[in-house]
Amino acid sequence: MKNTLLYAAIGIMLTSAGCKHDPLYPAGYDPATNPISTGLPCNPDTAYFVNDILPLLISNCAMSGCHDAQTRAEGIQLTSYASVMQTGDVKPGNANGSELYEVLIETREDKRMPVPPSPRLDAAKIALVRKWIEQGAQNNSCLENQGECDTTNMTYTVDIAPIISSNCIGCHSGVSPGGGILLSNYSQVAAQANTGKLQAVVSHSAGVAAMPPGNRLSDCNVSKIKAWANQGLIQ
Repeated sequence: MKNTLLYAAIGIMLTSAGCKHDPLYPAGYDPATNPISTGLPCNPDTAYFVNDILPLLISNCAMSGCHDAQTRAEGIQLTSYASVMQTGDVKPGNANGSELYEVLIETREDKRMPVPPSPRLDAAKIALVRKWIEQGAQNNSCLENQGECDTTNMTYTVDIAPIISSNCIGCHSGVSPGGGILLSNYSQVAAQANTGKLQAVVSHSAGVAAMPPGNRLSDCNVSKIKAWANQGLIQ
């Protein structure tokens, strides 16, 4: 009882004397359900949850058997901003103290994420997660070249591979790829595009499994994939 009263008193003192900060979000705003949009083109110096982080997590972590809404391995779900912040142990402004980041740089194979045999995230993706956390882990978004989507002279290496790497490769690589479909290299991606299946799933067309699940590619990226296929699947 004495300890309870002591802790309560300490809590009151800390609350009264502690530093006060301006709120991260406007009054009445719920970041869990409404991303803050700058209304401006994406800034390369900023990491955006909606544009950058969520596609990365869904592709590499929120798959069946891991951190999707059904499995919730170890109680962790990484399918939305709300679930990431509630279960991913993210400490805004402190990447090194955030479990979401620490498991990505874990050197022990049995502890790192994504779990083997899935490949580790590359350095650029890990740096992006770190930047997002260090910048406040906000539920933010930006405009991805709206009205300025250049789909001329599409090639796999320059235009398509980055889209596949960020949004698809986590599920469609390794020894047990999703749906038995591998998208690890040009030949595999081109094979899916040649049949029209790739274009259909990224467009979320009726009658096919929508990909990425729950997080449609931007209109520009969908247009790039379609243009690449129409232009002859140039490598």
